[in-house]
Amino acid sequence: MFAVVTPDTIHLPPGAVVRLPGSWQDYQALNEQLGDRSSPRIKYRDGEILLMAPLPEHGRKVSIIADVVKVLLDHLGREYEAFTPITMELPQESGIEPDYCFYIENWEAMPSAGYANAGKDRINWGVDSSPDLVVEIDITSYTNVNDYLPYRVPEVWLFRKKQLVIYRLQGDVYTVETSSRYFPNINVSEVVTECFKIAYERNTSAAIRELRRKLASEN
Repeated sequence: MFAVVTPDTIHLPPGAVVRLPGSWQDYQALNEQLGDRSSPRIKYRDGEILLMAPLPEHGRKVSIIADVVKVLLDHLGREYEAFTPITMELPQESGIEPDYCFYIENWEAMPSAGYANAGKDRINWGVDSSPDLVVEIDITSYTNVNDYLPYRVPEVWLFRKKQLVIYRLQGDVYTVETSSRYFPNINVSEVVTECFKIAYERNTSAAIRELRRKLASEN
């Protein structure tokens, strides 16, 4: 099956990535054409538009890691808000759709409820705060952690090749870290790996129950 991108039709087979030269105006036109569709995903950077149709496994992996984050935050008694889907845009510069976003330290400064009611959330950079944590699943080499530099997202988790990599913003660059600033005393990579193992041997609910049990036993 071939990818089709025209002014009237956008269709990508699962796993396909299409790169197109284009302006900010072209990106906005394609975004409007896509409307509230969850696929394909769309990104804009440096005069280039990228379209990606996630593979079926993409959504499950996003869901598992997001569930892990929620369990860990609940375990620590942290307040938070979470969003998916969400569009982050800096006019003429960048447009990106993270897989999952968490507001933790800035949960009270999250985008207004009106965005959530619109179906597809949009961060108005310069008015709204950026998410504290972004989770990305990269199966098709579509994701680049530096896409989040303009938004100064403090931490990005990138799951690639069966490994979770934690990137933390240090000045104007992202550096690979062994621990998360939000869970400094928890080996997040190990937790995620174990949850994936249980989820694929049994199911996601079993993985999350086991994580809750393990955390409770450590108290």
